Amino acid sequence: MILAAGRGERMRPLTDSTPKPLLEAGGRPLIAWTLEALARCGVKEVVINVAHLAHEIERRVGDGARWDLTIHYSREPQGALETAGGIAHALPLLGSAPFLVVNGDIFTDFPFKTLLTGEWPNHGSLAHLVLIDNPEHHPAGDFGLSDGKVSADGVVRYTYSGIGVYDPALFSEVPRGARYQLAAVLKPLLAKGRVSGEHYRGRWVDVGTPERLAALDRFLRENS
Repeated sequence: MILAAGRGERMRPLTDSTPKPLLEAGGRPLIAWTLEALARCGVKEVVINVAHLAHEIERRVGDGARWDLTIHYSREPQGALETAGGIAHALPLLGSAPFLVVNGDIFTDFPFKTLLTGEWPNHGSLAHLVLIDNPEHHPAGDFGLSDGKVSADGVVRYTYSGIGVYDPALFSEVPRGARYQLAAVLKPLLAKGRVSGEHYRGRWVDVGTPERLAALDRFLRENS
């Protein structure tokens, strides 16, 4: 699942007429880089949630055939449903097995295949989070990590990358169509040790501002 329903307030005025996942870097929409990476890993089906300028995403991305993918759309009301609400809303499209979730506004060279082949440590976990070193714009981080387990606190804290694997049971109690944050779903599990994680040190960009978009564009054009 690719999360693509947000308004992208920090990207305004760019996102007034273009949904954030369709903003371009290196000559391609952000979401295209993710779709290409998923296809290279052997993914065949992708669910994309949409709300803000949903018709533009559906028109530009289409059915996924150009990437040899089958794409399904989970349509949300204007204003979207937050991360957990959006995932819960899409559960009928996601099936009964654990699924990969990726934010639609990041760029990364993370090897998704390691999560798709079940190599991530389960150990009774209902979620597995990919954590990264704290970027300048988020110095306090989100979670601690020790021995493959994610905690709410830690001597060293890391930032959630927007990449994770989730068991659908995690969202079974989220009311369908309700706005619900991911933190509210994860918090009870952290104390029980049922969220695993890993620390990724490779390239990762949260394309959250026009300045970061421009920097990524320069990098991709210079290195592709």
